[in-house]
Amino acid sequence: MLERPASHDDLVDRLVRSTPLKRGEAVRVVLDVLAYFDETVEDFVRRRHRELRSAGLANAEIYDRIAAELPHRAVAPPELSLRQLRRMIYG
Repeated sequence: MLERPASHDDLVDRLVRSTPLKRGEAVRVVLDVLAYFDETVEDFVRRRHRELRSAGLANAEIYDRIAAELPHRAVAPPELSLRQLRRMIYG
């Protein structure tokens, strides 16, 4: 079973009360959401690049899409150039 900090018990309790989720499912949802928000900009860019490449998109379209998605992250990073995006992916 996944561990969770005690400080998130109130959130888990709320999810159990307000949704059809069982406690274990609510814990997994909370941990998954926290992991999503812990993702660094670089990890997000690399993950989205892999996902979009596997969907058959070309790099030019991928860079545009990632650049458009970044400002909508929970904590938006500074605007990145296409060159910065490429360097995150390819080093």
